[in-house]
Amino acid sequence: MHRQPDQRQELGAFLRSRRERLTPDEVGLPSTGRRRTPGLRREELALLAGISATWYTYLEQGRDIRTSNQVLDALASVLRLDGYERGHLFRLAGHAPADDADEPEPLAAEAAAVPLLLQPHPAYIIGGTYDVLSHNQAAGELFPHLTAATADRPANFARWVFLEPAARDVLVDWEPDARGLLARLRTLAGRHPGDPRYTRLIDELKAGSPDVRAWWPRYDVQARQGGRKRLRHPRRGTVEYVYTAFHLAGAPDQTLVIYSDDRETAG
Repeated sequence: MHRQPDQRQELGAFLRSRRERLTPDEVGLPSTGRRRTPGLRREELALLAGISATWYTYLEQGRDIRTSNQVLDALASVLRLDGYERGHLFRLAGHAPADDADEPEPLAAEAAAVPLLLQPHPAYIIGGTYDVLSHNQAAGELFPHLTAATADRPANFARWVFLEPAARDVLVDWEPDARGLLARLRTLAGRHPGDPRYTRLIDELKAGSPDVRAWWPRYDVQARQGGRKRLRHPRRGTVEYVYTAFHLAGAPDQTLVIYSDDRETAG
């Protein structure tokens, strides 16, 4: 994949920022006294990653040079990048991280606890590809089979809407709700071009839903937002809910969604 100049500059800045946060002691190199700049020197990082110091310098300078998965893996290892940082490095370099699909999307423990605190109001947290990362009991009751997951197939709200038969019963206005969700999914996919997580999900939805196959070419886009939704509750019948969406600080693709009975908010 060809990288644009701004993307190359961002890659260089990202590498430099991570290099400067490491010390020689942390990577097993002898200390050489006072340094004019923080962190590792370029030559030291290149040595540890097994690459040319000149080539690495060009990479930080934003020059248009090609990088292999092996080199990116070596840099990620030396720089001690976590899963999110590693994925960001690969995407800036024009590569899709090979193991994106195998790593569950990380969610901070304090954030995961929030839906539980909101009981009895249905609440859940979804990731960028609509994986359900956390939910409370009320959400599990309101959306039957939504939170069912396996080791290789996480619970996913988009998959539930289009592929779970119960969704058409729960969502009283299924078609406009489903169209809106698909438009939001396209918007998110557009922010992550080439990301295999979106490609796999969209291919799965197209294969299983004639509605997705018909609507996807229309290229509708929409931001995640709040609003009103009529849902069929298993005990209370049809209820009009007000729902609100909050983006998590530090993880803008992750969204906390809270439902409340419209009659309660009106009172």
